[in-house]
Amino acid sequence: MNIAENLQNIKNTLPENVHLVAVSKTKPVADLLEAYNAGQRIFGENKIQEMTEKWEQLPKDIQWHMIGHVQTNKVKYMAPYVSLIHGVDSLKLLVEINRQAKKWRRVIPCLLQVYIATEESKFGLAHDELLQLIHSEEFKSLENIKIIGLMGMASFTEDKDVIRKEFQSLKDIFDYIKPYQLANCHFQQLSMGMSGDYQIAIECGSTIVRIGSSIFGSR
Repeated sequence: MNIAENLQNIKNTLPENVHLVAVSKTKPVADLLEAYNAGQRIFGENKIQEMTEKWEQLPKDIQWHMIGHVQTNKVKYMAPYVSLIHGVDSLKLLVEINRQAKKWRRVIPCLLQVYIATEESKFGLAHDELLQLIHSEEFKSLENIKIIGLMGMASFTEDKDVIRKEFQSLKDIFDYIKPYQLANCHFQQLSMGMSGDYQIAIECGSTIVRIGSSIFGSR
């Protein structure tokens, strides 16, 4: 089955309110073009330099989502064009995104990453850290970022009950925090779910799924 067919099969399973991010990390430009020609416009990368190289080569109506862990010294490379940064896990990183966005006279949308997995290798804010961040005066002063939701990654396990419990915990946090609105903070999107667990994520309320291998094949 080719990329276009894989894309269509996945889109057929998605509710209308769920956005599909085609995770194209490590994949050649030709593969992205095939997905683009099949109608896909949102692509997710986890390395800023690779994403920037692809941005330079591909059509400019593509929305580029940064889905990997972000190093502050790399933010400047994606600031001119990135559509959404998924994995924001510190005030320090937000301050740098804000600084770089200001240079380009942009407001960059971001998701705050919440730690929901049992694995120590995963990044993210604990629930209390999340609340502390959005209530801080420094956060409220950032005018060139906009927090539009939360993001989380479940544990790497075959146990669907564990995955469902972790996604549900993030949905509970999202529902708790959603009424909290500021000029730079409007919780609308919940990014959770990948190729192996996106259907569980959607059942738990995800509005953005990040799917790679089911579209492009295994890496």
